[in-house]
Amino acid sequence: EVRLVESGGGLVQAGGSLRLSCAASGFSFENHAIAWYRQAPGMAREAVSCMSTNGGDTFYEEYVKGRFTVSSDNAKNTVYLQMDSLKPEDTAVYYCAAEPLMFGSCHMFMTYTYWGQGTQVTVFS
Repeated sequence: EVRLVESGGGLVQAGGSLRLSCAASGFSFENHAIAWYRQAPGMAREAVSCMSTNGGDTFYEEYVKGRFTVSSDNAKNTVYLQMDSLKPEDTAVYYCAAEPLMFGSCHMFMTYTYWGQGTQVTVFS
């Protein structure tokens, strides 16, 4: 069974940090595009970041660039989203998603086949 499980969400004061994890089972993260999305209450889901595990290319949306960092540990089949300098507007449920990608860079407009259940991040001021 293919599964993605996010963890690491929580309640943090503005300016603080959290590290989200996305652990895969049932498939290897190698040669995949892994993306992070988020959805705030009453809002549409929005892209956050993605990376290609084959070449390590990364992409960040402007509103998280310089504050968030995506990385992977292929041996652990886990992708991380380090979130620093958090703002109240970062409050959302964060989801990871995966799609096979043998070559090239990830894109947020790709169709991602596998999705996790989400983890809540709440930033208070």
